Amino acid sequence: MSEKTKYKRVLLKVSGEALMGDGQYGIDVATVDRIASEVKDALSLGVEVCMVIGGGNIFRGLSGAADGMDRASADYMGMLATIMNALAMQNGLERSGVQTRVLSAIPMTSVCEPYIRRRAIRHMEKARVVIFAAGTGNPFFTTDTAAALRAAEMGCDALMKGTNVDGVYSADPKTDLSAERFDQLSYIDVLTKDLKVMDASAVSLSRENGIPIVVFSIRTSGGFMNVLRGTGKSTVVRD
Repeated sequence: MSEKTKYKRVLLKVSGEALMGDGQYGIDVATVDRIASEVKDALSLGVEVCMVIGGGNIFRGLSGAADGMDRASADYMGMLATIMNALAMQNGLERSGVQTRVLSAIPMTSVCEPYIRRRAIRHMEKARVVIFAAGTGNPFFTTDTAAALRAAEMGCDALMKGTNVDGVYSADPKTDLSAERFDQLSYIDVLTKDLKVMDASAVSLSRENGIPIVVFSIRTSGGFMNVLRGTGKSTVVRD
């Protein structure tokens, strides 16, 4: 473990919406490059980084299902959206000089590698950033659950969830000015209070494997580096 950071290996979960920047949909290249720069800085601390990126900026499976689409088909479309985002992030990282591999749970060998656990670990040992795409490869599971699953498989020290706010609140701080912010929570607190950190499956999986969830703002410049050092503003979910 690096002397400058609390963690040796982490999984960074970024929502698809975070890639939109100030746009309403799609991918903002400047935002991708900024996140890529933060990941590069983390590598310079000696931290091994893998990533999961959502697909909500392109397509949301749940929204499609709510509009009458078959849920399984809608979820598969959402998985394809995560592959597009993963390729965009790979491009941003490699523009900044970081070797990156996209591993997809849905085989798509023309554009990325299939997910093989031992291969992913080897890539990380070689200081490559690994981006896990297509969720778990199964419908009815979110990318939050995929992030918790991959964090456990990779033996990560923490699951870092980069969001649009600087931690977990009792309500949406954008609409409720009286919302309470938490510095620390237990997994049980999150589940019993139904706090919108991650879905219940992801929280339970993290709890079973003893992986803390660190929620911070990916919009804050230097936010990722600060939470890796243990100095950034965040909410930590652990027992």
